[in-house]
Amino acid sequence: MLYYAIGAGVVGLIYAGFLAYRLAKIQVVDQKAGEIASHIREGAMTFLNREYKILSVFVAVVALIIGFSPLGWVQALCFVLGAVISALAGNIGMRIATLANVRTAESAKQSLLAGLRVAFSSGSVMGLAVTGLSLTAIGVLYFFIKDPNIIYSFGFGASSVALFARVGGGIYTKAADVGADLVGKVEAGIPEDDPRNPATIADNVGDNVGDVAGMGADLFESYSDSLIAAMALGVAASLIFGSGAVILPLLIAGLGMIASIIGNLVVFLNKSKNVHNILNSGIFLAALLVAVLSYPLVKYTVGSIGVYWSILVGLVAGIVIGLVTEYYTSEKNKPAQAIAKASVTGPATNIISGFALGLMSTVVPVLVISAAISIAYSQAQLYGIAIAAVGMLATLGITLATDTYGPVADNAAGIAEMAGMGQETRERAEELDAVGNTTAAIGKGFAIGSAALTSLVLLVTYGHVVGLNTVDLLDPKVLVGVFIGGLMPALFSALTMKSVGTTAQEMVEEVRRQFREIKGIMSGEGKPDYARCVAISTDSALRHMVVPGVLAIVVPVLVGFILGRAPLAGMLVGSTVVGFLLAVIMANSGGAWDNAKKYIEAGNLGGKGSDAHKAAVVGDTVGDPFKDTSGPSLNILIKLMAIIAIVIAPLLV
Repeated sequence: MLYYAIGAGVVGLIYAGFLAYRLAKIQVVDQKAGEIASHIREGAMTFLNREYKILSVFVAVVALIIGFSPLGWVQALCFVLGAVISALAGNIGMRIATLANVRTAESAKQSLLAGLRVAFSSGSVMGLAVTGLSLTAIGVLYFFIKDPNIIYSFGFGASSVALFARVGGGIYTKAADVGADLVGKVEAGIPEDDPRNPATIADNVGDNVGDVAGMGADLFESYSDSLIAAMALGVAASLIFGSGAVILPLLIAGLGMIASIIGNLVVFLNKSKNVHNILNSGIFLAALLVAVLSYPLVKYTVGSIGVYWSILVGLVAGIVIGLVTEYYTSEKNKPAQAIAKASVTGPATNIISGFALGLMSTVVPVLVISAAISIAYSQAQLYGIAIAAVGMLATLGITLATDTYGPVADNAAGIAEMAGMGQETRERAEELDAVGNTTAAIGKGFAIGSAALTSLVLLVTYGHVVGLNTVDLLDPKVLVGVFIGGLMPALFSALTMKSVGTTAQEMVEEVRRQFREIKGIMSGEGKPDYARCVAISTDSALRHMVVPGVLAIVVPVLVGFILGRAPLAGMLVGSTVVGFLLAVIMANSGGAWDNAKKYIEAGNLGGKGSDAHKAAVVGDTVGDPFKDTSGPSLNILIKLMAIIAIVIAPLLV
């Protein structure tokens, strides 16, 4: 059965390789578009290479600490492997995205569907590479090590790299975006992605390093952590369900891989004129296949209908949270339109309305996660909660594809604008981008939901490893742990938001300077200094990503060794609850602000250039670090602290 799971991972990687090869064969005819794309690719790879140099030092130091500690060199090796494969997953996704952006624009010349297939192909490579690498690596590690508790260090490595990638990429992309919007759109009154805007290349580079490489690393560690945690709890559950309980998470992931490939094929074959429906057809078919085929799989391995219901609960919970996110953030629905209407009276009412929406949008996700935990536990106890998290992430191969499709479509629209590829091509690319904004928002909701469930599974696993069946909430030390845990997401968000603000200030001043000093820039005769803006984002992002990342690793260790096992559990409870709520608020407020702006740009409430539009742009720039820096990084923060607790657990007992 283990061979089947590993084989499914390999099949996913082979299919991803085939898609990447087919994508690379598409010819780029427009020379100007090719030149712009090469600038974007060069900027993205420069950032990633410099980021990996910093991370390699961090990984080496932590690996040596683990190796020389009682945890041993096997765990150190697992840590390094998790870090390297996490970085590889993000790297693959970004290379393909920077290859596909110009090819999406070229294909959009032919038709909307042609552009969609190219953009979705790049997303599919990312989704299948992330799931294929994780499933194959964990399967092979289990084959040799046989103990899931040791493999937790693999998750620690993956989480560490993911956090730095998410924070660094998020600071980069949003600083560039804010600078480009505030000076270009509001002050200079030029369109988005106008080649006269010095920050526009940095903005497009940021879409790749933040929304592609960062998101890939984020969901790689979610996927990996949920599999490892379910396998570890499966060891304990084997007394009830038999030895198949350990392998079942890998088999479900393998089934999800095959279902995702079939869903991908359906998207490519679907000829509907509604892009959103095409993408949804693939997602829902993949989910349906997992729902139906996991039944015989469960009956064969553990023989428990309760475990099957737990899988379904996780699968349904993920879809519901995604749909709720879509409701609150899509410009087609009342919540985002209400923010657009609030923009008529200025930026203040826009921001108040958007923040209120984010707060309100927490209700359903909290109820859904609570229901999923309760039902899964009633069906298969702690193992049921773990297997629900695996069920939620089973179809990640296609869910992540529809998410990372968005930044590629966004880049394609920018390239079409800058290269002057024609009104029709630009409009098609913008239509793809508009759908991409919604799918990206759904993807963020899905990532948040899976992070919350995975964190709870890790918390349960930590309690199991250190022998804590209950935690006394009236114990002063435990209460201190809860408050420190609740503080961490707030402190982390403050640091990342401040970093975006500081970098954006530098970017705004630089763009203003170029508009002021470069002669002929507005007439098109003078050429902006794109490289300077890219350098500002790169240097600042790498400088500011270190402190939040180190804090996330050091604080759980200090709490564990100074206060003890129970207070560390309290810290994980506090961080999970506050982190989940903040992540939902930030993601949904940010997504709604963005789409409220797009609703006005579509010609409503005065359209582009109106006072309402200027107010909406301000709201969107506030939402940028919400939805693309601090919010997504919180998903990783709460999982990373939990995985660190599990890794150091043997030293606390």
